[in-house]
Amino acid sequence: MKLAVALFSMLCLASVGCGEDEAKAYSTYQACFDDKAKEMLPIQESIVKCCLEHPIGGTTIVCGDAKPDCINYLTANLSQTSASTIDVMDACGEYVSQKSMMK
Repeated sequence: MKLAVALFSMLCLASVGCGEDEAKAYSTYQACFDDKAKEMLPIQESIVKCCLEHPIGGTTIVCGDAKPDCINYLTANLSQTSASTIDVMDACGEYVSQKSMMK
């Protein structure tokens, strides 16, 4: 058992790291969303991840505190061709729900 722990520790030190990578920062919300789209994530998941997990323009959690704040932010910062109104409303509801669990 001690050998396994020692080997695991050595692998962690030799690799980039054992913890989660730091979230990638983006200059704009659209750039984050476009990157998530390239990863083939569903639209709503992409929206939530960009709202919660990535600094945008040096600010973390840019989508506000409530669903209307999120909708307003996305209306101003996400291309209308990127997500439908329903996708935005549903994603903002999920964002607010997940954000409240983070507290």
